[in-house]
Amino acid sequence: MHTPLLQTHCPNLKLLARGKVRDIYDLGEYLLLVASDRISTFDVVFPNGIPDKGRVLTQISRYWFEKCGQITPHHVVSFDVKEFPKEARAYAEQLEGRSLLCKKAKPLAIECVVRGYLDGSAWAEYQKNNGKISSGHALPAGLRQRSKLPRPIFTPATKESEGHDINITEARAAEIVGKDLFEQAQSRSIALYSFAHGHLQPKGITLCDTKFEFGVRPDGSLILIDEVLTPDSSRFMVSESYSPDKTPLSFDKQFVRDWVVSTGWQKTPPAPVIPEDIARQTRERYLEICRLITGKELA
Repeated sequence: MHTPLLQTHCPNLKLLARGKVRDIYDLGEYLLLVASDRISTFDVVFPNGIPDKGRVLTQISRYWFEKCGQITPHHVVSFDVKEFPKEARAYAEQLEGRSLLCKKAKPLAIECVVRGYLDGSAWAEYQKNNGKISSGHALPAGLRQRSKLPRPIFTPATKESEGHDINITEARAAEIVGKDLFEQAQSRSIALYSFAHGHLQPKGITLCDTKFEFGVRPDGSLILIDEVLTPDSSRFMVSESYSPDKTPLSFDKQFVRDWVVSTGWQKTPPAPVIPEDIARQTRERYLEICRLITGKELA
């Protein structure tokens, strides 16, 4: 395996922030997003990464941004390093295949999560609260883990600077961002999920749930930002292996989540080192979902 790129080093560019996965540079009119090979679960970053992960995320996001332009405007300017400003092209070796030049936007202060199946934190809430979940949706009684929902539902969450994001009601989300922006984000998120779910079914992939990020441009318009429908932001299940109650074969971070939970880790920093065999298997899953979604091997 290649050595994972855990951090970019571009001293002549203005580093704005390092997120859990992305390094963000301010290039004046635009931002430069660089997807590293860092990996996190439960909002904690592991000390070692997954080789090629950032390139996978970027290639998959590019595929979806090119497919979803009719559903919502987005922030993409270019994925081609040759089209980046001159000062960024100097770091082409680090940036190639894992970077995006994008428009600036103020991120919405909510996470836009869409679920088509009952899993993750929503399943935990459903079990704990007699069939109710934090978003306020009334779900049928007797559902099992990963049961398909009658229709996709929007389940927003807060964005916490520290610790875990908190699931909230749609009403609370509308209070945080304003009714108009909330309704736009909600309708576009559900439309994006529904499009992607239908698009992936013939490829043998079931999109369980996903998270979108939106931002507001200076003119007040809402655009899709960050990454789109990647293994970091989504749960992808192999359709043939799917059935409620049975753990399906998945191509996403769930493999690492399951491993780290089995270690007894308490989901607080520091995260343990990922063993080499777990890292290798995770990389293979990322490469495979990239091939299945895009129809291409990692470039």
